[in-house]
Amino acid sequence: MKVRVSAETTEEQARVIAEAFAAQYYDDVTVLTDGGEELADVPYHGPGHVPGPEPESGPTEREQTLWEEIAEIHEGGPEKYKEQLPEQGKHFVRDRIDLWFNSGQSSAGSQTQSGNDDGFLFEDGTFAEFDADDKLPADAMITGGAEFEGRDVHFMANDYTVKRGSMAAKGVEKFLRMQQRALKTAKPVLYLMDSSGGRIDQQTGFFANREGIGKYYYNHSMLSGRVPQICVLYGPCIAGAAYTPVFADFTIMVRDMSAMAIASPRMVQMVTGEDISMEDLGGPDVHARHSGSADLVADDEEHARELVAQLISYLPDNSDEKPPRTEGTTPAKSPKDIDSVIPQAPNRGYDMTTLIDCVVDAGSWFELQPEFGPEILTGFARIDGRPVGIVANQPAQRAGAIFPDAAQKAAEFIWKCDAFNVPLLYLADTPGFMAGSGVEKEAILEKGQKMIYATSSATVPKQCVVVRKAYGAGIYAMSGPAYDPESTIALPSGEIAIMGPEAAINAVYARKLAEIDDEEERKHKEQELREEYREDIDVHRMASEVVIDEIVPPSTLRRELGNRFEFYETVEKDLPDKKHGTIL
Repeated sequence: MKVRVSAETTEEQARVIAEAFAAQYYDDVTVLTDGGEELADVPYHGPGHVPGPEPESGPTEREQTLWEEIAEIHEGGPEKYKEQLPEQGKHFVRDRIDLWFNSGQSSAGSQTQSGNDDGFLFEDGTFAEFDADDKLPADAMITGGAEFEGRDVHFMANDYTVKRGSMAAKGVEKFLRMQQRALKTAKPVLYLMDSSGGRIDQQTGFFANREGIGKYYYNHSMLSGRVPQICVLYGPCIAGAAYTPVFADFTIMVRDMSAMAIASPRMVQMVTGEDISMEDLGGPDVHARHSGSADLVADDEEHARELVAQLISYLPDNSDEKPPRTEGTTPAKSPKDIDSVIPQAPNRGYDMTTLIDCVVDAGSWFELQPEFGPEILTGFARIDGRPVGIVANQPAQRAGAIFPDAAQKAAEFIWKCDAFNVPLLYLADTPGFMAGSGVEKEAILEKGQKMIYATSSATVPKQCVVVRKAYGAGIYAMSGPAYDPESTIALPSGEIAIMGPEAAINAVYARKLAEIDDEEERKHKEQELREEYREDIDVHRMASEVVIDEIVPPSTLRRELGNRFEFYETVEKDLPDKKHGTIL
């Protein structure tokens, strides 16, 4: 279409006319003067077309000033403290955030005016303490939202270059807001901890207030079981800072870098006279082996991220959702090898992880607390892509007897699996709870009670497999028939009894055997009694009496479990109507 206008029309006016005619008549428009001079040529772009924006003029001086202020805050504390970090094997906190959320591509610490377009989504409270007399960038606390391994998460991270990552009023406020928003969004929380604790010289206004640092642990408690809380320790976290890792559902410490304790070595020496290093007081070995407060120990910062990436893949975003499923893979070892893994001799040890490798998807076994209470294995795995929590006796460690630490470890793991809807698989091969004065002092009854309580109260689908021996209260703790499992199945090597043959014969027949003078005759009688007892506790007898649901050929165990977890996926269990139990 051609449109003619007067010679006085400007090119800008002509273009406006052309765009209006193009939109009105759905046609290309050329604007000419009466003399034939072309002033504008506008092609038709279809209905609803809006002319493009004017060329960018760039940020104003006011915006440029703001970017400069943000960049200065992102530099963190004094340069001398940043220079110390590599000596300690640490990343600067904003480089750490970059590692976690931006795949190392565009640092949150060097954010440009175009912003980050990777996993780091936003930060809250960048300007905290901006007007302070002392330089306190972000008040040593970074909080915000990010995408981690395809999941939206809330996060906090201490800046150790600012007052050693200590916590004061504005940083506390940011931490509390992050937690409270997590309650609203029901999204997981990552705590990247590197804090020396409360800022003692600025404690007024945040220590004991209703909305002060004490509220951290109230919020931790409210979030507990609602969303996964995962904590990574990057430094010595002392006093109040040490409670966040123990309140978290899962805690990872970094070797040669992190520690946590109720008080510093200096304070310990002042109070008790004990001269001790931070490593010996609360280093990774202390909490991974002895206290059980650390679930895993990472070799370095990159390894810590890898461990959390694996961990979160088994967990839902919150307690209303189911764990994410993946495509199933074949086991690392053939299920046909299962029966050969289990020794013919009932008291001979073996490594239960070998059997697990025959059952679960290859590469999916993710063990937690491997050095704490090692006679029980706890960890996540997948069967046909379905996440399961595994509680398994470990005959390679102390014959698989359940000691106090192992009972505590199992109880806590069962409780977490139930909170986040992860089905439970129990693999039983234990002589039961350990006896003796030592374990009594370590509260074997109390900690055993907690394990049995957790098993009793779990409402997720449960499968119990009697692999070999399941003696005494061990069959109770391992979700035997009385504990509402969806199935109790056994391998042909299984035995269920109050106690093992040797102990039973000694308890019942010791006096009669002692009356037999001939040693050969006595041994023969002992063997005869032992064989009779074994017949009585054999799983075939238990299956005959329908104590257990099924004896399965070992080579079919993986398929059997996969089918049963699939079938019982939607099972619903109700607990008695009460406020809560009193055991945990």
